[in-house]
Amino acid sequence: MARKCLTICFLLLCFNQLKAQQYGLFNTKTLFDGFENPAQKTFVLDSSRQFASNFFLPYFGINAVSKGNEEFLRRVIVHSVYNTEDLPLNTGKTNTFFQNSNFYLLNFKIFKSYKYHKELGLSWQLRSDANFSYTNETLAILDTYRRFLNDGTRDFNNAFNNRGYQQTYHQFSLTYRENYTKRLAFGAKLSLLSGIAYNQLVINKSYISLESPNGPLYVSLTGHYKASFLKTKDLSKKDAYPLFKNPGAAISLGTTYTAKNGLFIMANIKDLGLIRWNKKSYNQRFGDANSVYIENLQDLSSTEIQDTILNIAIKDKSNSAFYTPTNAKIDFLISKTFGFYTPSFIASKNLFYKGGDVVMVNKFHNSNFSFSAIPAYNLNNFFVFGIQGMYQTPNFEVFLGSDNLLKSVALAKNNENAGAYGSYINASFYLGASIKFGYVVEHPQNSSYMPGVGDEEQSFFKRMFSLFKNGKK
Repeated sequence: MARKCLTICFLLLCFNQLKAQQYGLFNTKTLFDGFENPAQKTFVLDSSRQFASNFFLPYFGINAVSKGNEEFLRRVIVHSVYNTEDLPLNTGKTNTFFQNSNFYLLNFKIFKSYKYHKELGLSWQLRSDANFSYTNETLAILDTYRRFLNDGTRDFNNAFNNRGYQQTYHQFSLTYRENYTKRLAFGAKLSLLSGIAYNQLVINKSYISLESPNGPLYVSLTGHYKASFLKTKDLSKKDAYPLFKNPGAAISLGTTYTAKNGLFIMANIKDLGLIRWNKKSYNQRFGDANSVYIENLQDLSSTEIQDTILNIAIKDKSNSAFYTPTNAKIDFLISKTFGFYTPSFIASKNLFYKGGDVVMVNKFHNSNFSFSAIPAYNLNNFFVFGIQGMYQTPNFEVFLGSDNLLKSVALAKNNENAGAYGSYINASFYLGASIKFGYVVEHPQNSSYMPGVGDEEQSFFKRMFSLFKNGKK
């Protein structure tokens, strides 16, 4: 029982892909906003101090979604009951899990120069994202092979046609932004990556046949398996350290524009990169030659039968390096403030993996407090409703929110509504706090000291564009 529950928890936490980005924090000029959207300002002239950091304070977001078999999963999560008797088999239906997390372990930002409003930042993140699509038959075999006898069917084609991936890595980043003109700004985020763990399973063809409760049982699978490790017991504490055994790199580019009428526009390409998983990783294909035939099932325990089937994918070990893309995305925001109310329309789309969001952030602010109501439509065909509360001054910020309030509260309370409010289960939560310190970044006429005043500085992006134009000529 514990083994089955742990398997479901592993799916929930690892094999998933709703790329929630805490959209309520977009265009808030928080430290999070400045690192996730590299062209955004973090400092306010005449008010903010010169340095900003989270000082290892909590600064993270977690999101997980399950779509399909909500009642079954609710029983597993809330009551720890694993029972697949009511799951329909041989229907061809697939279910999905989505998950992502983003932990800023440490971030630090500097107001570098008054001229062009230059900001320079350093950050250390721990990130995880995944996507897994699976069949009811996969859940059934983890319960008992006898489940395949219930409806009289003996042969199941494509019963285990599953596919998905999970990727976890460290991200060390350098961010830079500056004003190109008074209304236009550019920013970039360059990152070094250190892979922690990767798993990818694709089963294109599968077949299971069971003639009687005692056998024989025949199972065949055809597909592809990639992984940085074979079993969780192979992982050690050292694998979690950023040792760059699995190195990578990524880049984010962003721009903002503020029109004369107050309309604010932002666009980003985020986390466009690759990770190279070392030559000791597993990269192999499997087919009919790896099929299993068990004549006398009564001689084996349920766990042994399950392990025999699961080992089809890893029977012939093959080691080689491989590359995987990060979950890059492109997003766009348009916003305008009307007194105490600031609506923002956001569209975001993953570039390499399935997923995306269309979001409306409704922010209501009074003095240093703000509240946001955030309805969103995910391109995996479901709606969510999030909220966010924030207290923010020029030198301190703290926020708390959820991308899906009703689902998260129901799941946290372990009540019967965990699968209600729509046909999926969701858990989402994020929070953060940061502090600014040092000199106040005042205008030159107000201060005897100002970063960048008196220096013969040039715009970095203007120099880059000039080189591009000259090279074109």
